Amino acid sequence: MSRRVVVTGMGAVTPIGNNVKDFWENVKKGTVGIGPLTKFDTSAYKAHLAAEVKDFDPTQVIDKKSARRMEDFAQYAVVAAKEALVDSGLDMEKEDPFRVGCSVGCGIGSLQCVQRNYERIQTKGPNRVEPLMIPMLISNMAAGNISIQFGLKGKNINVVTACATGNHNIGEAFRSIQYGEAEVMVAGGAESAITELGLAGFTGLNALSTSEDPKRASIPFDVDRGGFVMGEGAGILVLEELEHAKARNAHIYGEVIGYGATSDAYHVTAPLEDGSGAAKAIEYAIKDAGISPEDIDYVNAHGTGTHMNDLFETRALKLAMGDAAYKCKISSTKSMVGHLLGAAGGVEAIACIKSINENYVHANAGLLNKDPECDLDCVSEGVETEVNIALSNSLGFGGHNASLIFKAYEE
Repeated sequence: MSRRVVVTGMGAVTPIGNNVKDFWENVKKGTVGIGPLTKFDTSAYKAHLAAEVKDFDPTQVIDKKSARRMEDFAQYAVVAAKEALVDSGLDMEKEDPFRVGCSVGCGIGSLQCVQRNYERIQTKGPNRVEPLMIPMLISNMAAGNISIQFGLKGKNINVVTACATGNHNIGEAFRSIQYGEAEVMVAGGAESAITELGLAGFTGLNALSTSEDPKRASIPFDVDRGGFVMGEGAGILVLEELEHAKARNAHIYGEVIGYGATSDAYHVTAPLEDGSGAAKAIEYAIKDAGISPEDIDYVNAHGTGTHMNDLFETRALKLAMGDAAYKCKISSTKSMVGHLLGAAGGVEAIACIKSINENYVHANAGLLNKDPECDLDCVSEGVETEVNIALSNSLGFGGHNASLIFKAYEE
């Protein structure tokens, strides 16, 4: 019998709040964290908006020397992990550090570091690159720095699956605890890719919204949607084996009960048109959870706001859930925070757990003209409704599909 896994801590750095409390309050208000991109001049680019993290000071958590040796994505990860660990009440001095692990991913790593050092090579020569260039840019340094900062000596991994990264890392952490590899796992994702390279690259794929209106830029399931808005941040959970959590009298926010992962095996960017790859991940998660599709009250959709994603994800939900797909509420957190890429699943997991805790489903902000082909119950306003079980989907370039199921905790 596999072991039960519960959520005992949460931490967030997002475009609408640099902690879970502020993030969730702004979610409930329908606050859109999108605005004109401030990190560089976008006049030569087609897309001019982004969902940037604001007023972020890593030195409130990380000493200045350590912070200088971390790129933004790693700083976001460490700050969110600190909030989650404090929230969990975990005392590392009382834990076997080899039984506390970390599964935190980043989809891209530091494009800032790549850009900076390539310019150095061009202007000053190859011997003038930063000595720590490689360990600062590689994506596993979110997990690496968390383990270093907090003394986590257990299993330490960084699953990189583009936009499915956050969900895969939470899912693999869930499995690690289920099957006895750890008692506690810090899990989630982080990302900061709003750079000249990042914006140009995603523009080249025709993936980004070119809207000039922040309220109508990231509009999943709307007939006028035209792409996603780049976001950044981190979402981190503390996952814990149930008996371990009870033994230390931890507060339990909810339970992870299902995880499904598949591949479309189809195309590097386009999802399968019939949604069958994503549908199978949802089916596997439902089977893993031991529930039926009718038990799902809320779906936090991948919902990027690209034409293909929203349409094919709708098809996937129908394929996996049948008529039950029409009976649950659906919304996309990306309508407020943009697309956090590797961090998306982590932040959206927090939205699911808060929805369960407060019996509240947040709006698809900016949804005015629902696409007739996206004909499920995509809510345009926040709704107070019972949420006992929530499904979260993440789908990544390369055909990666990952679904998680969260449930209200019961003895």
